[in-house]
Amino acid sequence: MPREFLYRGHTIDELRALSMDEFIRLLPSRKRRSLRRGLSVEQRTVIEKLRSSPPDGKPLRTHTRDLIILPEMVGRTLLVHNGTDFVEVRITEKMVGHYLGEFAVTNKPVRHGRPGIGASRSSMYIPLK
Repeated sequence: MPREFLYRGHTIDELRALSMDEFIRLLPSRKRRSLRRGLSVEQRTVIEKLRSSPPDGKPLRTHTRDLIILPEMVGRTLLVHNGTDFVEVRITEKMVGHYLGEFAVTNKPVRHGRPGIGASRSSMYIPLK
């Protein structure tokens, strides 16, 4: 039997039932301060579009990487911009309280291979194919 997800002792259904002020009190200080200062116009627009669209509709595209994931967003799919293209992010219970941008990585991981010709003095002794 899989364990039930809890965020600071609350299930996802309990989190959805909380008011915004009660939910904000559960968040860490940086995110709590950010939400107390209010949502930006872009953040407010994304949340309003999520509320008005059907849950199984096509994913919403957004550049708003600094939006904190709220309990009402769980189960939705968003396309978050990472600087070059849009990355599909399916929001789960474990993402509540994190920023959207954390799930759309902006840099490509470095893959170190063998040195090329002229890379260094030591590479002159690596046999060429």
